[in-house]
Amino acid sequence: IAPAASKSQDMPNKMLIDATHPEETRVVVVRGNRVEEFDFETAQRKQLRGNIYLAKVTRVEPSLQAAFVEYGGNRHGFLAFSEIHPDYYQIPVADRQALIEAEEQAHREAEEESENRSHGRRRSRHRNARRRGHGERV
Repeated sequence: IAPAASKSQDMPNKMLIDATHPEETRVVVVRGNRVEEFDFETAQRKQLRGNIYLAKVTRVEPSLQAAFVEYGGNRHGFLAFSEIHPDYYQIPVADRQALIEAEEQAHREAEEESENRSHGRRRSRHRNARRRGHGERV
């Protein structure tokens, strides 16, 4: 059985071009349902407010309340947390449920481990008491 990664590599790439506006052309390369590359060109090469970029977060800087991002080639950017719509912070339901289940499992395992340790201490105390003669019947 081939791993899933090789299956996605076998899928053909599609290049989608949006040239509906003469001042800007957008190009995206898609493999399956995943965006592999995104690029755009503008007439004046100015950044236009409202553009959508596919970027990779390279560093989060809490003191600046921002993230540094790389969005293709050698292009880097700065993304203030206040610019991120709150919907993007929502965890998908399936992922949230998996996290809750993992947390509950870890909690159960920690409780079992704690109980095992406390039972072990009680048994050793009981054994030690019998050795000293406190546990003998008269």
